[in-house]
Amino acid sequence: MNIALIGSGIGGLATACRLASKGHEVTVFEKNASPGGKIDEIYMGGYRFDTGPSLFTLPELVDELYIAAGEPVPPTFAYKKLEVLCKYFYNSGENLIAWSDQQKFTDECVQKLGEDPSNITKYFKKASLIYKITADIFLFNSLHKVKNLLKFSVLKSLFQVHKIRFYKTMHGDNKSSFKSPLLIQLFDRYATYNGSNPYKAPATLNVIAHLENNLGAYFPEQGMYSIVQHIYELALKKGVRFNFNSLVTSIDIKNKKAVGVSVEGKTFAFDRIVSDSDINYVANNLMDHPRKKQIKRLEPSSSALVFYWGVNKEFPELDLHNILFSGDYKEEFNNLFQKKTIDTDPTIYIFVSSKMVKSDAPKNCENWFVMVNAPANSKENWNELIRTTKQNIINKINKCLKTNIEDYIEHEKIASPITIEQNTLSKGGALYGNSSNSMFSAFLRHPNFLKSVKNLYFVGGSVHPGGGIPLCLASAKIVANEIPAS
Repeated sequence: MNIALIGSGIGGLATACRLASKGHEVTVFEKNASPGGKIDEIYMGGYRFDTGPSLFTLPELVDELYIAAGEPVPPTFAYKKLEVLCKYFYNSGENLIAWSDQQKFTDECVQKLGEDPSNITKYFKKASLIYKITADIFLFNSLHKVKNLLKFSVLKSLFQVHKIRFYKTMHGDNKSSFKSPLLIQLFDRYATYNGSNPYKAPATLNVIAHLENNLGAYFPEQGMYSIVQHIYELALKKGVRFNFNSLVTSIDIKNKKAVGVSVEGKTFAFDRIVSDSDINYVANNLMDHPRKKQIKRLEPSSSALVFYWGVNKEFPELDLHNILFSGDYKEEFNNLFQKKTIDTDPTIYIFVSSKMVKSDAPKNCENWFVMVNAPANSKENWNELIRTTKQNIINKINKCLKTNIEDYIEHEKIASPITIEQNTLSKGGALYGNSSNSMFSAFLRHPNFLKSVKNLYFVGGSVHPGGGIPLCLASAKIVANEIPAS
């Protein structure tokens, strides 16, 4: 079959590889000049920055792509398991190292926070159980196919569904699991991994802690963008054709069947269409979507405000991943989702890839990716918000690291919800499609197909099973399995 793919984010790239490996002719239309979607890179004055996702979990899902394609994993695609998952800095002056070794992490929490070690052991076991129960149902199969729900493994999991704590919030479950407020805040943070609010998101999302703490976090030896580069090269090897700088303007539908795409006035016929574009953009711009009103009503996930700083000094107190927590986490999320603004004391994430990839910064320098969570754009005054937030960030970093960071910033570029939306077509620059601030969120995510329109499929972070690299790769497998081999 002749298949069109709209967009080349990691979900689209993985789908292209899988479909081409099944004998289909695959053509990708990408509006940007290069593949990757939200996973991108920039260069400034001798510094290289990964501009999107910075955490790599479930790397075997990338390896699985090569297996499906019948190709060996190239030696250039190598990744290391992190010894330190993250360094945490609190307003109160405490700091904590989240070791990947659970005994070391437990010892750290006991010594610095006075936490009961059994609480940590129980928590990770609980997170592992949630993963075991939910993976087949919510992650690696379509929720919207009756045949999947009738599988023995799924039925078995359904009988244990009360154990995934969907009826509690993440914060509520974490508060009942730990006595240290600082540890509660640490695990509440996992809600941000899919752009949600831990005070509203279901405790089921505490499964995220399992991926990072039980299964491990990794980092590619050549940086995050190398994931895209290798999957793109695999797609080329399997015969996928790419058309860059090619914006799809409509999905052509006749007699309730997708029959082609229009690209800047030109129409191309295809047997199947797979969209890796944000579902809000698809519904509002590419087709007469039957669920357009429902999609519009759903709450978007958070976005981000990111400062890429070339810093001409090394900071040994920082690691690859670092968090400077806010003093009032609940108020921060209230500002983010209810007031649609950035807290004056925001939690700051600092990602320094040059800690692992030395060539990402000049000698004795570091490349800082400095991010705070931001609301998806809804006509905020971003010029003013960026100005005030930057100063709040600088003040917080200076206090935490006992420095004057402005003296060392020699290069800067800024990404905001506005620029993220412009570059990726995600509504308001939302990073993960819709938020998961409801126990029903998983069921409200757009399915990977439409019953009312044949031959049309959807992949990527705005549809089932969700955002982030692992889930986008999972969506690619779900869609590829729905399309029979040529």
